[in-house]
Amino acid sequence: MLFCSSGEGPLIFFAIFAVIVLVTIIKTAVIVPQKTAYIVERLGKYRCTLDAGFHILVPFFDRIAYRHTLKEQAIDVPPQECITKDNIAVSVDGILYMQVMDPAKASYGIGNYLFATTQLAQTTMRSEMGKLDLDRSFEERTSINAAIVTAVDKASDPWGIKVTRYEIKNITPPRTIRDAMEKQMRAEREKRAMIAESEGERQAKINRAEGERQQAIALSEGERMRKINEAEGKAKEILLVAEAQAAGIQKVAEAINGTGGIESVNMQLAQQYLTQFGYLAKANNTMIIPSDLANVAGVIKACTSIVKKVGA
Repeated sequence: MLFCSSGEGPLIFFAIFAVIVLVTIIKTAVIVPQKTAYIVERLGKYRCTLDAGFHILVPFFDRIAYRHTLKEQAIDVPPQECITKDNIAVSVDGILYMQVMDPAKASYGIGNYLFATTQLAQTTMRSEMGKLDLDRSFEERTSINAAIVTAVDKASDPWGIKVTRYEIKNITPPRTIRDAMEKQMRAEREKRAMIAESEGERQAKINRAEGERQQAIALSEGERMRKINEAEGKAKEILLVAEAQAAGIQKVAEAINGTGGIESVNMQLAQQYLTQFGYLAKANNTMIIPSDLANVAGVIKACTSIVKKVGA
């Protein structure tokens, strides 16, 4: 049996005392991380909430009962069966975003706020899906999300929880319904394609008719301008011919009224008379001789008198 000497006893005592003090400091000294809150109880009763930093607790009296993160948390809401307004069972899941605003309420207001908010989100989801038809449920995701956030946030306010948003991940109808929806969408796409094709044909016919109308108008305008131009050309031609004839007659009249004009006219008339008579004799076997062939001077005199009257 071994006994400690008188010198070793105090050393062992101080060593034991130092270990007890060190363990006590370790147990009572608390470092709280950023965006974290600790709930301290003294003799089983709520004492305070420790924020980020270094803190000293009273040994054997204080203890850390709850630890809460103050960061925004994303909670996966498991898939659940919902019955729509048109009695179709669909599977719906989502993500709930929430944040602890009051650590004391989150500790003593409810036993497990994560489980409670998840269950509340699921029940609210079933209620909202029951108000909508299946077709509308795909279009009304935003309104469903807003309704769930409002309901869960209002219910979780006594728990010190703030629900920031909820997002639906998937709405999965039964296989038979999906097949029917695919057929419906296929028929709708074919319908839109046929409508688009008919609209294209209609527009093409309208364009062709408009082009033909414009072409007909252009052709008629061209024909009208051609006729106008021809009429104007003929009018100008007639006018120029008339002016030339008038000028020629004027010159003839001036020549007749001049010195020796009547005698020249008489001579030309006599020559033309005899020439034409000669042609008549060549063209027929039977020769017709006028009864007053010898009276050529009388014929020329009658023509001369007419020329004088025109000149006068």
